Amino acid sequence: MERKYTGEGAFVKVLGTGCSKCRKLEANARDALKEMGILQEVDHIDDIREIMKYGVMSTPALVVGNKIFSPGRVLGKEEIMRILEKEIKV
Repeated sequence: MERKYTGEGAFVKVLGTGCSKCRKLEANARDALKEMGILQEVDHIDDIREIMKYGVMSTPALVVGNKIFSPGRVLGKEEIMRILEKEIKV
């Protein structure tokens, strides 16, 4: 599969303090990006003050671009792929 780039300004972040759910969401996001052939890092924000800047009160949460998805819920790989298809221009 040809590798794609997300372009400037696109980012994927996981907000969470490092619990098992946060790590699972991060792994699912990495798997979704890999399966889609998108070269994009996944940043993990675990500092509670930084998380609160996003207005998220329940973790984990996925951030794609400037949008927050699924606070308090672990998204599956397929769900993340659907979000990425809509939010990231490749």
